[in-house]
Amino acid sequence: MTDFTSKLRQNAEEIERALDTLLDINRLSGPGDVPERLVAAMRHGTLNGGKRLRPFLLRETAALCGVPPDLSLAAAVSVELIHCYSLIHDDLPAMDDDDLRRGQPTVHKAFDDATAILAGDALLTLAFGHLAEYGATDPALRARLVVELAAGAGTGGMVGGQMRDIEGETTPMADLEIAQMHAMKTGALIRAAIRMGAVLGGADRDVLGHVTAYAEAAGRAFQLADDILDVTADAQSLGKATQKDAGMNKQTLVARIGVDAARRHLGDIVHEAISALTPFGADARVLVEAARYFATRES
Repeated sequence: MTDFTSKLRQNAEEIERALDTLLDINRLSGPGDVPERLVAAMRHGTLNGGKRLRPFLLRETAALCGVPPDLSLAAAVSVELIHCYSLIHDDLPAMDDDDLRRGQPTVHKAFDDATAILAGDALLTLAFGHLAEYGATDPALRARLVVELAAGAGTGGMVGGQMRDIEGETTPMADLEIAQMHAMKTGALIRAAIRMGAVLGGADRDVLGHVTAYAEAAGRAFQLADDILDVTADAQSLGKATQKDAGMNKQTLVARIGVDAARRHLGDIVHEAISALTPFGADARVLVEAARYFATRES
């Protein structure tokens, strides 16, 4: 096991433990009693799997900026809650209509559509509540983290990108429009995670600029690799259905230029991401390996 894969696995284990603790019915608060079925659906869609890449990128960027791992955990968990909510909603029949996620039934299959919608809603609100309360010791810093996450997850980010993706099923897109859709749908939350790590470390404008350039390239690389895997991988390896993009008339660069050209373009994007980290030298080696991992992952 390489140092990078060891770090990735350790982070996943720490995020899993933190999520398990947070999604305890006795810890979830509100003016009324929390429904057991709702919490069960939230846990089903959040625990037992996932590489936890977005929390990993947040924590490694924070570490690059001098933040100890324990002080970036709450913000990282909040980002993962947003990601998990988005997967629950993406899997719904009205969206991508998937039956499998991480090798197990999706939430709407294990429970029902309405419960899946509510579980996603609950994870979304929990993410911001957790970040606003525990994201950082400084209240002003917590507020800034909330703004970063909202921008990445909202109408000009992940949710808006999903809307563009749906529109693309019936309306042809130019190459630049596909790139913009991917930058929003997938890249914006990755960008938010990395910027949040830098913000936690008190990054100045120059540092924030460099890590943002890295984040935007890394987000494009992740989505392109995902689109390639949809064509080349099998469902067992991915833990979800494959060959779905073409069947749903999804607008992807792979469909436009083919797998071989897409792989060459992916290499160029990874090089762009790594180049953005040049000012940090060896201190950024884990983030460099993360960009390379995006291009070589098989699931």
